[in-house]
Amino acid sequence: MPAVAEMLKATEAAVVARVSLRDVNRVIDERILPEALFSVDNGRHVLAGACLFISFYFESAKRLTSEERLLAIKKMGPKLANSRKLPWASLLLDDWTVQDDFLTIDLKPFLRSTSERLSDLEAARAMVTSSDDVLSGTPVISNTRVPVYDVAASLTAGHPVDRILRAYPSINEEKVRLAGIYAEANPLRGRPRAPGDRPAAAAIIADRRVPRSRTAK
Repeated sequence: MPAVAEMLKATEAAVVARVSLRDVNRVIDERILPEALFSVDNGRHVLAGACLFISFYFESAKRLTSEERLLAIKKMGPKLANSRKLPWASLLLDDWTVQDDFLTIDLKPFLRSTSERLSDLEAARAMVTSSDDVLSGTPVISNTRVPVYDVAASLTAGHPVDRILRAYPSINEEKVRLAGIYAEANPLRGRPRAPGDRPAAAAIIADRRVPRSRTAK
């Protein structure tokens, strides 16, 4: 998985923390994250380990006040910054509880889930390849000619996984899941694809035609 100290793009951090890109920008703009845990040079990046704080801040909003959440991040931020050279396994063995008078906050569950989602991100990265010899450099699922963004688009459109697998028999359910993660972490940029503009190697998942109603004269 990505190292604790790896700097993730804002879109990747959003996927790992399970929040929106807007939320990631918010924790940076409002300095919810300590400055040692993010960078705004050459684009916005967040320390991989800091995704645990982003996840904690938003997921615990219904149970803790903003002041309590900020306190926990302020107290544990330096610990994470000082531990960036340690492997995830070591961090998971450490104590991540914050004690303030009668309030006790345990950040270990957020650290654990962050570690798991970083593993998914790494697996999604490793699954995708790009070569000029295959579909003119279109990112595809490794050892196939299946464009990863086409699979992700089918997921986004709400197509059942079994139908996607029938359209792309060279992949499995896990690769469909990872394709969605990859596309969310690396969103396409540029001009949106025009309706009906189907890329090479794309498969039609469903083709239902609805008759145009005639207007009575």
